[in-house]
Amino acid sequence: MTNHEQLFEINGVVENIIYRNDENGYTVLEISGDEALITANGVMPLVNAGESVKLFGVFRNHPTYGEQFAVSAFERTMPENMDGILKYLSSGAIKGIGPSTARRLVLEFGADTLSVLENDPERVAKLKGISLKKARDISEQLKSVVGIRELMVYLANYSVSPNAAVKIWKKYGNNAIAMIEDNPYILCEEGFSISFETADMIALSQNTPQDARVRVRAALAFVLKHNRLNGHTCLPQDKLVQTTANLLEIDPAACESALREMIGENTLILDSINEKECVFLPSLYDGETYIAARMKMLLRYPAPAIDGAEEKISAIEKESDIEYAALQKKAIRDALTTGLLILTGGPGTGKTTTLNAIIRLLKESGQKVSLCAPTGRAAQRMTAVTGEEAKTIHRMLEVSYDIEDKPVFKRNERNLLNTDALIVDEVSMVDTALLESLMRALPLSCRLILVGDSNQLPSVGAGNVLYDLIASGTIPVVTLNEIFRQSMQSLIVTNAHKIVQGEMPDIRVRDNDYFFLPDYSQEHIAETVGDLCARRLKNAYGYNLHENIQVLSPTRKGILGTYELNNRLQKLVNPNPSRGVKVGYSTLNEGDKVMQSRNNYDILWTKDDGEYGEGVFNGDIGVMVEVNNASKIYKVRFDDRVATYDSDSVGDLELAYACTVHKSQGNEFDCVVLPMFRGAPQLMYRNLLYTAVTRAKKMLIIIGDENALRYMVENNRRILRYTGLKTFLMRD
Repeated sequence: MTNHEQLFEINGVVENIIYRNDENGYTVLEISGDEALITANGVMPLVNAGESVKLFGVFRNHPTYGEQFAVSAFERTMPENMDGILKYLSSGAIKGIGPSTARRLVLEFGADTLSVLENDPERVAKLKGISLKKARDISEQLKSVVGIRELMVYLANYSVSPNAAVKIWKKYGNNAIAMIEDNPYILCEEGFSISFETADMIALSQNTPQDARVRVRAALAFVLKHNRLNGHTCLPQDKLVQTTANLLEIDPAACESALREMIGENTLILDSINEKECVFLPSLYDGETYIAARMKMLLRYPAPAIDGAEEKISAIEKESDIEYAALQKKAIRDALTTGLLILTGGPGTGKTTTLNAIIRLLKESGQKVSLCAPTGRAAQRMTAVTGEEAKTIHRMLEVSYDIEDKPVFKRNERNLLNTDALIVDEVSMVDTALLESLMRALPLSCRLILVGDSNQLPSVGAGNVLYDLIASGTIPVVTLNEIFRQSMQSLIVTNAHKIVQGEMPDIRVRDNDYFFLPDYSQEHIAETVGDLCARRLKNAYGYNLHENIQVLSPTRKGILGTYELNNRLQKLVNPNPSRGVKVGYSTLNEGDKVMQSRNNYDILWTKDDGEYGEGVFNGDIGVMVEVNNASKIYKVRFDDRVATYDSDSVGDLELAYACTVHKSQGNEFDCVVLPMFRGAPQLMYRNLLYTAVTRAKKMLIIIGDENALRYMVENNRRILRYTGLKTFLMRD
């Protein structure tokens, strides 16, 4: 819900249930308003016709179904008069009671009908046609209705959403409150999306001791899950114990004891990684060990070699009048003769040329070749440079999402991909969970070619996949390192390679594709960025901020962070918007450059030629072309297609005049403007700088502090990630 919307209250009786998802409690219903029926939707578990409800929410216009009331919270009361009880029981709310039985019950018990049904099944069983078993079943159903209502009220005191309450009730039923009071930390289990802090608040309100075993066990798991968000698949045992002890302000011995107990029952997994005892969450341990085992199987049982590789390479060279470098030939040959290959290299080293030759020869040999990449932009770029259709990995695996909004893939061990050779680009962006899912769907005899640049930033998700695969020394790798003559003319390319080697880029040489503008005032750097984007680059080169220019920053915060830069640039290039929608702390106006912040496979789009489809992906950049706050419909143009958003999905958009270097991965831009300044130490390192520089295709402008640039070049401290994949690959 955008934060400018006014919350309304509606009181009435539920007249009709239009739709219900029993898994998550999402319901569409009609409620009698003051003058007419109102359609309402939201998480309202077990609400049925005849009940009196109080709904809180906002009115929204659905593109297909018209105006609806979007419910964010609700209260309910069971019907108390005979007419309401009859309507409630006749609606089918209680299994086993139809309209005729409902009439008999109301005639027999009057206004006390619901109380008798819930609390006195023996009395109900005296009626002809109702057995004691059926009466008890009815009693249990009514207790469930009451139980979930009580649970939602109980958890609302701790700001737990109705949606989460439904998930908890579905698992624990009418015992949920008693179980939470006995051990509030059950709320931290996977699938409930309730934080350790919330569970801890409930526990401490019940005077739970600081070193209670249930509290320590929950905290150990919490620390591992929190560090999963920082990219770690495991933590050294001593680090985990000390961090948990500090968090709970207790003696580390209590943490060690609880940890031994959890390891003993396999709630957590202990293994030796680089001669350190490390602790894993089971899902990540299973993921990394599966990837390692599957990679070893590809090496042990490779796809059949394609004969005549040398002759085929020579034929392409002769036909295309090109000569491949020695390493390019090796990569092509290895791709045809082995079942598993990693192809890596920086800009200008001929990776695309090599990949195109591999694809061509595989197809000419009768192989079915499939291409994929981790993001929509990366897949589009792969399609553009190869001429072959490339999909996102999620799309290739035929993703859907469960009630917890977690991906579920239709392609898996029981429904393998239909391909002979799979080529995956931008593998540096692929995390452990996604690679595991991909490997599970890979046919046994499939050829696998992984393409990426190991000097770029690692994945956002947990793991350090490409780095670990290469560092293990167990998988064939070809690293292209020769810069081709045409690329040597580009200072972007040559400076990128200097950065990788720990050398300062040329800051005094200016060419038509690279400029360094020294400046030591952050405010003045911000002004220069604005002037370049709004005026100078347009006048000199015809570039504009919506189509050709991308400002990158290491951080979101500060004068030169993406928040402030976006606000500044928005005012400069879109100063008089007609309409806008408030999203978070920003206003997205008609004419603004925006970016999709997560994969959403449900957003509908239409191409200019009339083709239509669905799906907008994390990192997609477009322009807001329509804002209609009255109908709550918003449209964004992404290249040749226009996507339609509603008031919920528009929250996935953010201003994109400036974006973080992390967000830019998988994208390339004609012109990159990069402010250079002393920022947070954890963001001042070589890989991040290299990733930013290699986003530029035709022009790179760095503005700022030469000393900050030198610091980043010299700081080769890769982001330390505790992972097990390298070790598992190296084991016999």
